[in-house]
Amino acid sequence: MTNMLSGNSLIESLEISDDALSEISSILALRRNFSMSVYKDKCMKRRIAIRMRSCRCIDAAAYCNLLRQNEQELDLLKKNLTIHVSQFFRNPSLFEKLQTDVFPYLFREVAQERLMFWSLGCAGGEEAYSLGIILREYFARELQRIPTEIRASDIDADILQVAERAEYNEDRLKDLPDPIRERYFVRNGSRLRLSDKIRNMVTFHQRDIMTAEMFEMCQLALCRNTLIYFTRPDQEKILRGITHILPAGGILVLGKSETLVGDVRGLFTTVCPVERIYRRL
Repeated sequence: MTNMLSGNSLIESLEISDDALSEISSILALRRNFSMSVYKDKCMKRRIAIRMRSCRCIDAAAYCNLLRQNEQELDLLKKNLTIHVSQFFRNPSLFEKLQTDVFPYLFREVAQERLMFWSLGCAGGEEAYSLGIILREYFARELQRIPTEIRASDIDADILQVAERAEYNEDRLKDLPDPIRERYFVRNGSRLRLSDKIRNMVTFHQRDIMTAEMFEMCQLALCRNTLIYFTRPDQEKILRGITHILPAGGILVLGKSETLVGDVRGLFTTVCPVERIYRRL
C-alpha cells in the first residue's frame, strides 16, 4: 500500500534523488518507450513531485512502487512530463509584432509559390490557431494570392487530439479581444469551440522535435517555451534541426526566456531581441 502524509509535511518530504530519477526514467522507458534523457533533471524532478503530491506518496520509493503497479499513473506521469500549458495570443506583444512586421515581410519578400508556418511543440494548438486568426483577420488579400499552410506538431498523440477538437476553457482565451472571441468562438457547454474557418487552416502532426531536420521546409518556425525543458546539448541539436527546414530569410521565434545557443548563432541575425525573433542567413 502506498504510504501517505498530509499537509506541509508531505510537501517538505518530497525529495527525488538522482538514483530515484534514474529508476523512474527506466520504468518509463521500459513500459512506455519514453526517454527522459533529453530533458533537464530539475524540470523532471519538479514535475514528478507534482504527481507524487497528487498520489499522496511519502517518498520516491513509494512512487516507484506505484508506477510499477498502476498503468494509469504511468500515463498521467508521461502526460505531465510532456504537456506544456498554453493559451491564445500568449505574450500579446509577440503576436502584434508578427502581425505588423513579420507577416508583411514574409508575404512581400520570402513567399514564392506558397508559405508554410510551423508551430513546434504545439500543445493544445492555441499558438497555431492564433496564427490562423491573424491571417484571417488581417491578410485575407494575401491569402488569396499566396497559399499559406499552418502546421503544428507535438510528440504527444493525446494532446494533438485535444488540439484538433479545438474546445477550450475560458482561461485559455483571456488575452483575446472581445470582438475576436465573438467572431471565432461559440459556446459549447462550459467550453468555447473555435470556428471551423480557423480550425481548417491548421493541420496537426505527431512529430518528435529532436528530429526537426526531417520536417518539411517552412518560412516561419515558432519554437516557444520548449527549449527550456531540454539540456544544453539537446537544445543545440533541436536548433540545428530547425536551421535545416528554414530557407534563407526564414523566421525563427523562440520563447522570452530562450535564446540561440551553440554554433547556430552564426546562422541567424536578430530581428527583435525582445520578442526573440531571428532571421535565417
